[in-house]
Amino acid sequence: MAADLTETERAFVARALRRRRLFLALSVIGVIIAAGLAVYYTWRKLHDPAFALGARMVIVVLVLLNARQNLRQYRFAGILEKLQP
Repeated sequence: MAADLTETERAFVARALRRRRLFLALSVIGVIIAAGLAVYYTWRKLHDPAFALGARMVIVVLVLLNARQNLRQYRFAGILEKLQP
């Protein structure tokens, strides 16, 4: 199977495998940051009823979506690792 890959594809696989742990770390950090922002924004809303919460919660959702994508990349790199000879 590895013989079917071009040099560019081999380089892509090698980069993904090298960054596997980074993807997991970024995913965990993203979830922690999103949780922290959600708690902070909720606290601000409780202390200041005029605090605009809606747009800020969109940021929390975007951070969570990014963390999900990093987790996908981590899992994808794990599958590539198993397929490597």
